[in-house]
Amino acid sequence: MSGSSRRLVAALACRNNGSRLYGKPLQNITGETTILDQIINAIRRFPAIEEIVLGISEGSSNTVFVDFAKERNVSYVFGDPRDVLSRLILCGRVAKATDVFRVTTECPWFAYDLLMPAWEKHVQSNNDITVCDRLPEGLHFEIYRLEALERSHQRGTSKDRSEFCSNYARTNPEEFKIDVILPPRELQRLDLRVTVDYPEDLILCREIAKALGNSMPLVSVSDIISFLDSHPDIKALVAPFVVPEPLWDVL
Repeated sequence: MSGSSRRLVAALACRNNGSRLYGKPLQNITGETTILDQIINAIRRFPAIEEIVLGISEGSSNTVFVDFAKERNVSYVFGDPRDVLSRLILCGRVAKATDVFRVTTECPWFAYDLLMPAWEKHVQSNNDITVCDRLPEGLHFEIYRLEALERSHQRGTSKDRSEFCSNYARTNPEEFKIDVILPPRELQRLDLRVTVDYPEDLILCREIAKALGNSMPLVSVSDIISFLDSHPDIKALVAPFVVPEPLWDVL
C-alpha cells in the first residue's frame, strides 16, 4: 500500500474523571489554551494527519468534550470508559483511517521533529507499528495500522484494552512489524517528566508554556529539556513521579 493510499488520523482518547487531578485534558496551560487545544493546534501543523477524532468516554461528566469538539471543528465518537483501545479503534473507523496517530491527552507536547520521519518510515517499511522512544516521559507518540490495533484488541486481555493500550504489542512483539525511532542521545532523558497527572505536573507544564510560549504550539524537545535543566526547582516538583514507560527498543 503506497503513501498516497494511506490515511493517517489522530485518535485522542478523552475523559474528565481522575483521582489525582480532575479534567486533565481541559486544564489551561496558558491563557485560555487547554492541554487538548495545544495538542490539536500542534497536530494541525502536520498535513499528513488528515483528521482528528476525539474518543470520548461515555458518561455525563464527559459531555463537555462534545461542545469542545464542535467549537473546534473536530470529529468525535463515544465509547467504553474502560476500553480505551476500542475508543481508538472507533476513532480510526469513523474517519476511515488506514493508520492511527496516538498521543495521550494529558501530554501537551510531543517530539514534533520525529513525526514525519516516523510516518515516512512507517509507510516505506510497511510497518504495523512505528513509535519513538527514550524521550522524557510524556513526549512520545505512536503510529499504528488500524488493523494492528484491531488485532491487539481481539487477542489482548482487559488490561491490554485499558489505558495501557500498547501493552499487547509491547509484550507480543513477534506478532507485529515494529520500528522504533530514537532521538539524538542528548534528548534521551528518562529522568524528566512532561505529562499532567498530578497538580505538580500542571504547575511544571504551565511554567514551560509561559517560558516558551513564543514557540507554541511546536515547542521543541530540546527547548523543554534546556528549560527544565536550568530550573531545578521546577524539575524537582515532579521528580517523585518520574516513572518512564516501558522501552519499546528492548522488545
